[in-house]
Amino acid sequence: MARDFTPGSGVRTGRLRVYLGSAPGVGKTYRMLDEARRRQERGADVVVGYIETHGRQHTRRMLEGLEVLPRVHRSYRGAEFEEMDLDAVLARRPSVVLVDELAHTNIPGGRHAKRWQDVEELLAAGIDVITTVNIQHLESLNDVVRKITGIPQRETVPDEVVRRADQIELVDMAPQALRRRMAHGNVYKAEKVDAALSNYFRVGNLTALRELALLWVAGRVDEGLRDYRADHRIDRVWETRERVVVALTGGPEGETIIRRAARIADRTAGGDLLAVHVSRSDGLAGASSGALAQQRQLVEALGGSYHVVVGDDVPTALLAFARAHDATQLVLGTSRRGRISRFLTGPGTGQTTVDASEDIDVHMVTHEFTGRGKLPSLGRRHSKRRTIAGYAAGFVLPWLLTAVLSQAHASINLTTDALIFQLGVVIVALLGGAMSALLAAFIASVLLNYYFIPPIHSLTIGETNNIVALVVFAAIALAVSTVVDHAGRLTSRAARATAEAETLSTLAGSVLRGADALPALLEKSRTAFGMRTVALLSRSDGEVLAHCADRANAEHPDDEETPHETTEVPVGADAVLVLTGRRLPAADQRVLTAFAAHVGAALERDRLAVVAAEVEPIKAADRMRTALLAAVSHDLRTPLAAARASVGSLRSPDVEFSPEDQAELLATADESLVKLTRLVDNLLDMSRLQAGALTLHLAETHLDEILPRALDSLPDPYAPIQPLDLDTAPAVLADPPLLERVLANVITNALRHNVPGAPVLVTASHHADLVEVRVIDRGPGIAPEDRDRVFLPFQRLGDTDNTTGVGLGLALSRGLAEAMGGSLEVEDTPGGGTTMLLTLPAAAGHTTAGRSTTDHSTTDHFTAEHSATGEESPHE
Repeated sequence: MARDFTPGSGVRTGRLRVYLGSAPGVGKTYRMLDEARRRQERGADVVVGYIETHGRQHTRRMLEGLEVLPRVHRSYRGAEFEEMDLDAVLARRPSVVLVDELAHTNIPGGRHAKRWQDVEELLAAGIDVITTVNIQHLESLNDVVRKITGIPQRETVPDEVVRRADQIELVDMAPQALRRRMAHGNVYKAEKVDAALSNYFRVGNLTALRELALLWVAGRVDEGLRDYRADHRIDRVWETRERVVVALTGGPEGETIIRRAARIADRTAGGDLLAVHVSRSDGLAGASSGALAQQRQLVEALGGSYHVVVGDDVPTALLAFARAHDATQLVLGTSRRGRISRFLTGPGTGQTTVDASEDIDVHMVTHEFTGRGKLPSLGRRHSKRRTIAGYAAGFVLPWLLTAVLSQAHASINLTTDALIFQLGVVIVALLGGAMSALLAAFIASVLLNYYFIPPIHSLTIGETNNIVALVVFAAIALAVSTVVDHAGRLTSRAARATAEAETLSTLAGSVLRGADALPALLEKSRTAFGMRTVALLSRSDGEVLAHCADRANAEHPDDEETPHETTEVPVGADAVLVLTGRRLPAADQRVLTAFAAHVGAALERDRLAVVAAEVEPIKAADRMRTALLAAVSHDLRTPLAAARASVGSLRSPDVEFSPEDQAELLATADESLVKLTRLVDNLLDMSRLQAGALTLHLAETHLDEILPRALDSLPDPYAPIQPLDLDTAPAVLADPPLLERVLANVITNALRHNVPGAPVLVTASHHADLVEVRVIDRGPGIAPEDRDRVFLPFQRLGDTDNTTGVGLGLALSRGLAEAMGGSLEVEDTPGGGTTMLLTLPAAAGHTTAGRSTTDHSTTDHFTAEHSATGEESPHE
């Protein structure tokens, strides 16, 4: 697409040339520099805005003789980076500037976040730009490339930016040649070659990237060709590529002609298959939506694309679509109409399309339904009673009008008589349709001639103008009755289409409502079609999967007075929808097919939900088992090994230990056994929690009595702990040993993560019927996205080893807190750090008045006793 001038500025916009590489290392930058040297030799003012040589000698040599503009330096996260100096390029204002790596993300500090935005500004300033980009950096192909190579591309450029380029040149290289080039050290440094060849630059990856690049460029060429033909008003098809269009009506022959068209397209390499359905412009239903949906799935399964166009003239719409897509061949099915029908209605869509196709080849595919259609309907399909009434009115009404008009013959003329008869024909058309109106028009013509056209009481006509009047009357009566019948038919179809749309809309809402979608769908189908019962049965054994019935029918199941029929619709491969009640017409069965499709989707969703529910406990148990085994493999083995080694040393008769050494070995064994006991207790408690077998003994518990026992169980008895306001807090309803475990685990976790030397605060407050205990540290805090994850079993955020526990402390603490009717949440500490908020129910009837069993000396004792620093370790 050529650029001209920036609107309103009078400045010519620059032209963009893109070298599109199929993979890194194919030589985009080299080709860009080669083009720059050629332009410079022709006298163009060429400068280098930004070039990345990646240390390649051949690329550096191509820079010789070209003016390279200085780069701008920017600091980011303690490092220095170089970027293109956009302002320097705009100030220098060359005719051509080279800008490498179009998809590059700029270092913060410039005007634009992306380099392609810098290029857009240069183009707007009237400077031509030559740039490079790889196929994997195009936004539309980003996910495809990730699936192929397994490597996500974080730097992308919108396809539209590249597509708007005036010139796109593909730089390609055979995969084997590119790998040889890499092996020779012409792409990456020697130490990176082996890893690159065995990962990203595998032959399969390079072949897939090459195909993506070729197809993308081919699509861009097609766009350019269509633009050129549109600009030059070229309507003829240019057979640059075989494109086969198959016309679908929604009829039963659809699958046959789709497969035939697919075989025609497959005969040519690169042939395209396009399926098109022409829908009426009035939006009324004409074809079976269910059949079209199945045919669409078949087209897409065969690698084609499905399209819908709107038009009342089907041949014109088909040919317009085919020419717009440069189709070379058009495939249609032969007419389902019989010979008599074709004789009455004239040439069909196929013959009309062939006559107007010009340079498009039209294939008429025969099928088993050829010539098996019915005669065209000349009237609306009414009920039997209304049809009989229409014919009766068509016969009787002209005689009644004749009797009335004969009495008033002296006061009205022939014109009035004809108009009144005309009104009678229209009334009959509204009542019974075109055929009954045709009968009324014939009888009215005869009666008008016999009773009102001279000579009276004779079928002969004396004057020529009366002959003309009678012929015109008959023609107008027939035309008006046909138009009225057609309008009534359209009104009926519009009303039905509206009802179907409302029904399907409600149906879609039922599907989206969630877990009860299947019963809602069955009830909706029963009420929508006025059926007695609706059941979903298994095809294999007839098992009732779901069922609904009319309440009246349910109360009187043996009522046999009302006749009923059964309608069956397949639902997927292994179920059938059975409706019992009235006989459904064909139009209702078309909508019923859509209901069946939604029922199938809801049934499949329910099955998947059941499977997922069954699998989830297994997955959870498997995850727990795997984590437990990992914990046993190290965290149980370590204290066991330490205790065994200490005890074994003491029992050894070969070595005599001093009393100090014996005490140290015993202390080591004791410490290891304490760790082992704590770990086993945590594992058992977590197992009881998950199994729902934890026994609670809730009682009135005072926090200032529990905290000392919790601190005694800490690994470091001299850790700095500072309790505040615990003596004035109300008693809580809790299990004392479990509450001790919760506080010990939470405080241990805070000590591991706290700033060395800073105390961990433990405070309590009373709000309504709840007591809130806060354990506050001054560490780096926990990111919001990790706050739920820290409470999962076997999680140790940020750990680099597993020597500090298995990660059960916080998970167990939350489980125990919830079992006691409380909760454990994470909050930010003002000024930095993490606050663990333990909420417990206050003991019933307890008040803070008169409760002061812990004096300030006790608080000071806590602070002094736990004043030593603890070792910093990440959160569990």
